[in-house]
Amino acid sequence: MYAIVKTGGKQYRVERGQTLLVERLPQAEGANVTLQPLLYRSEETLFDKAGLEQVKVTAKVLEHVRGEKLRVFKFKPKRGYKRRTGHRQELTRIEVTEIAAGAGKQAAKPARAKAAKADGDAAATTSKPTEEKAADGS
Repeated sequence: MYAIVKTGGKQYRVERGQTLLVERLPQAEGANVTLQPLLYRSEETLFDKAGLEQVKVTAKVLEHVRGEKLRVFKFKPKRGYKRRTGHRQELTRIEVTEIAAGAGKQAAKPARAKAAKADGDAAATTSKPTEEKAADGS
């Protein structure tokens, strides 16, 4: 069982117990945060809006850290222009504590079965006229 969540403008594939670094979150250390799921995968795959409303992904904020220093060097030849700057990204280390799907998982099965049955009926009715046209054209 895993989920794909969105935080800080990026998407992450997470599983229960996994720790990861994300963009800085405003919550304090030790606080729980709810992440926005984009996809949930267990026996069934959920990625529709109605199904994802039932999925809950929670994580615990472990610590706030700063990323590795990145060196930025600008240079223009024959002009004497040189600039060196750096950047350290503000990050938060989180641990995924729970990925739970509520009643949405059971509700998705009948909807898919009904849709598959409707698609099968539509395919059966649309295939007959094409066969008749092919028989007439021969």
